Amino acid sequence: MTRRAAEIRLDALLRTACDVIAERGLANTRTADVAQAAGVSQALVFYHFATKERLLAQAFAYAVEQDLARLDAVVRSGAPPLTKLRKIIKLYLPAGRATSWSMWIDGWSESLRTPEMERVSRRLDLRWREDLAEVIEDGVREGTFQCADPDGAAWRISAVVDGLAVQLAVHDRVISRRQFTEWVRLVIARELGLDPAVLD
Repeated sequence: MTRRAAEIRLDALLRTACDVIAERGLANTRTADVAQAAGVSQALVFYHFATKERLLAQAFAYAVEQDLARLDAVVRSGAPPLTKLRKIIKLYLPAGRATSWSMWIDGWSESLRTPEMERVSRRLDLRWREDLAEVIEDGVREGTFQCADPDGAAWRISAVVDGLAVQLAVHDRVISRRQFTEWVRLVIARELGLDPAVLD
């Protein structure tokens, strides 16, 4: 197998693993399930990943990296901080079936038991906070935001969004998407000295 063919095969396996995990959950996904869905042998799955834990951690990272690539594109753009913040809020909010949020929630849960998953989850989670803090710092320097502690604000904003997103994704009709959006905007506005209306 050429290196390019191996890379394509690996990418296809990760995409298939993500689909299987989204359907079955991390805890209920077996390497045999991924092999069957991909139409390959279980030996090939183990060739690429060595262990089930590594397969699940890399599939989780693969799925989350799609979100982070969109986040990085926003942060690295030349847009003003307020525009970046609005876009980040939109990216962070669960949409549709919230498959991405299901993966995050599943990943956090599995991180309690699997060291490899915990390392991947922590690294990816911290990138969200760092990028958000960077945008807040830029807004403070520009005079758009008023915030004495951008890092702390990023953590508090993320904690509120994470907590509400879990409720929205897991518990049907406990809160509405509209309430979720309004509450997140209110918290961000308070943290950054903004009128919530500017975050619409």
